[in-house]
Amino acid sequence: MLALLASFAFAGPAEDALHAKGMEAQKAGRTEDALAAYSECLRAQPEHVGCNWEIGWSYWTLGRWEDVVRHWETVARVAPDHPEVHKHLPTAKGHLASLAAIRKSADGAPDTVRAPVAAGKTVRIRAVGDIMMGTDFPAGFLPPEGGATVLAGVSDALADADITFGNLEGPLCDSGTTNKCGPGQNCYAFRTPTSYGKWLKGAGFDLLSTANNHAEDFGESCRLETEAALDRLGIAYSGRPGTLATVEHDGVKVGMIGFHSSRTGHYLNDHATAAALVRAMKRDHDLVVVSFHGGAEGAKNLHVPDRMETFYGEQRGNLRQFARAVVDAGADLVLGHGPHVPRGMELVDGHLVAYSLGNFATYGRFNLSGHLSTSLILEVTLDHEGKLVSGRILPVKLEGEGIPMPDATNTAVDLVRTLSTEDFGPRAPKIAKDGTFVP
Repeated sequence: MLALLASFAFAGPAEDALHAKGMEAQKAGRTEDALAAYSECLRAQPEHVGCNWEIGWSYWTLGRWEDVVRHWETVARVAPDHPEVHKHLPTAKGHLASLAAIRKSADGAPDTVRAPVAAGKTVRIRAVGDIMMGTDFPAGFLPPEGGATVLAGVSDALADADITFGNLEGPLCDSGTTNKCGPGQNCYAFRTPTSYGKWLKGAGFDLLSTANNHAEDFGESCRLETEAALDRLGIAYSGRPGTLATVEHDGVKVGMIGFHSSRTGHYLNDHATAAALVRAMKRDHDLVVVSFHGGAEGAKNLHVPDRMETFYGEQRGNLRQFARAVVDAGADLVLGHGPHVPRGMELVDGHLVAYSLGNFATYGRFNLSGHLSTSLILEVTLDHEGKLVSGRILPVKLEGEGIPMPDATNTAVDLVRTLSTEDFGPRAPKIAKDGTFVP
């Protein structure tokens, strides 16, 4: 902290007053006023750590990532012991990398040209919702046998696909610390041992979203450890800004982008940038899958409203508008998760949008009452243009502490059919009693 204290030695009362004025304005949501105060502070003292740090947060709210990185790199240089800059600067740089990808896609001719997928060729994808196979925090919430049985009842169904997708709800790591939980709080911070990754690989997962509200439960270092573990396993992932997933099956190159309702991931609420990312990926991929973690949580939030959803004061997305924006930009399949219950499905210009796949494997720490334990494996067959050919809902029930097992009662089939029809009418797919569906 000596470097941090020394940096303020050159700042006078005027600069400190502007720093305080900017913080007050930003707290009140007056971002432009905050920027004006911080900018005046920096004209007088360009290396004022507080003003560089806080102006970065003001630019963060506007998505101006070049400015965020520029000011926070000043903080890192002037005050290398600053307690927060090394935690948040990588995320800002990730957003900047995403912008670079967008700009590259707009700069003239592509580096190479891929032949279009042959007419008649299809890709069969199976997808599930939230996966948390057990946590060592707090103690006592790891399953027996090192997690070997958590996915055992559904592994054959998961692996029976060309490509298998899921949402990794929390990190895979063996280190890190959490700041989410104070003394006496009943909070939720997850950390699954990296050794559990082999069960994901063994179950056939090819693609995982890491864009969700538990990705940074144990800090940025734990998130990076998660990515390193998935790299070793050969599982592609997307979530942290700048991470884009690619897999290939039978000559068909499939990309996936994970979005979240926080800027710790590709940002769900910035539809223009989301669309630009999809267009950039579409230039050199045959099919693009968009995953999002959004929507209000809980058993009462089965329906998809045609408005911005909020949950505990956080904007969780206008999901219908988001889906339309990314499909218009070239997304072929949109897979939602986050509400912890299944939601309905609709067709947007022939492309399937599944608004929530619900909980899938959530050992020990999740409420599983009512439809919070209703789950499914969604099978989708796409044609050479990424449009829905056919699909199937394989019903699943979370049993005991949250172990997914096939559900002979077909609850998920009936629930998703009802919700799809009620929310989307003629745009809903036609879902049969056995779970099969078509446009």
